[in-house]
Amino acid sequence: MQTLKTTFLRLDSIDIFRAVTMFLMIFVNDLWSLQDVPAWLEHSEAAADDMGLSDIVFPAFLFIVGLSIPFAVSNRKAKGDNTKVLLTHIAWRSLALLTMGIFIVNFENIVSEGMLINKYVWEILMVIAFFLIWNVYPNDPEKRRFYQTLKLLGVQILVVLVVLYKGGDAAHPAWIELHWYGILGLIGWSYLLCAAAYVFCQNRLFMVIGVWLFFILFNLADFAGVLGFLDGIKEYAWIVGSGSMPAFTMAGVVASVMYTRYTGSEKSSIFLILLLVLGGICLLYGFGTRPFWGISKIRATPAWVGICSGISFITYAFLYWLVDLKKIKNWALPLKPAGTATLTCYLIPYVWYAVITLAGISLPLFLRTGIIGLIKSLLFSLLVIVVTGLIKRVGIKLKI
Repeated sequence: MQTLKTTFLRLDSIDIFRAVTMFLMIFVNDLWSLQDVPAWLEHSEAAADDMGLSDIVFPAFLFIVGLSIPFAVSNRKAKGDNTKVLLTHIAWRSLALLTMGIFIVNFENIVSEGMLINKYVWEILMVIAFFLIWNVYPNDPEKRRFYQTLKLLGVQILVVLVVLYKGGDAAHPAWIELHWYGILGLIGWSYLLCAAAYVFCQNRLFMVIGVWLFFILFNLADFAGVLGFLDGIKEYAWIVGSGSMPAFTMAGVVASVMYTRYTGSEKSSIFLILLLVLGGICLLYGFGTRPFWGISKIRATPAWVGICSGISFITYAFLYWLVDLKKIKNWALPLKPAGTATLTCYLIPYVWYAVITLAGISLPLFLRTGIIGLIKSLLFSLLVIVVTGLIKRVGIKLKI
């Protein structure tokens, strides 16, 4: 069985792909603050047979999660982790993402009337708790108890926020509910399924491809009505996104496993060709299924899965060629923190939006409209990445 060629290997192309994707994610997540945004940048409606840039970013991020899994597992095995330890670590990481995702979704459904604290104060405390619990603390035995106290404080803050929470609406208040898992929760479920599958498959390429095809076919079968006999359990146990989310992640795993087999001076071209071929096949599958159910992120249609997977394979092929083979990577230096402290980068805007709302700060309309507004959102995304880099230097970086 082949293993990753270099222990603790970190491909620059993966970090840069992650950084660019996170930059775009912050950008598209800020579009709500603008007016007159071009339709091709936004999410398409559920009923529409359409797809905008916002519908492509999340699948690309799930693909990158998959790209990272084989390297992360290889590194932990090199440190001596056995299968039980690996699966436990995977489960805890997934639980952390699910916890954060559920809290964020419930914030979006919060109602301020009747709560003891303002909803935006609740939001800020939520993010502070996340940082206290999942920050990467220095390996200092003398301060270990202090760091454990900070983690416990974070847990206590979350407990208090749960007690104070009031959702629904003023007429029908509700406690914390599982509306959906949120972006982080969807990542958590996809990571859990695909990382666990990889632990058992390792770098057996055909087994990994088999798992990937299972998720794709599960998604296709659901839309084709073949899985109707499972409707009774769908509410209680189901593959997230009807297989679509882990399909994106497992596609990334497939790409990394291919890397273990087809790299080196004489094989790199084979790896690139395979990425492009898989990208082309995925695009054909996507456009081939489009006439049946259309392209829709919200409905997670097979066409959306195929087209976004194809885009991810082809984009990664280009970045691998540009960054790892041609060594052209300085252009991405300003985005570097988004590739190495991604969760930190993702959460910073939640604090920012809460703070400016509490302070009553709002930009003039002309700075939030049309082309000027888009430039404003691009600069905001870059600013978030810069802040991520600055706070990382002082020892604040989330890692689960």
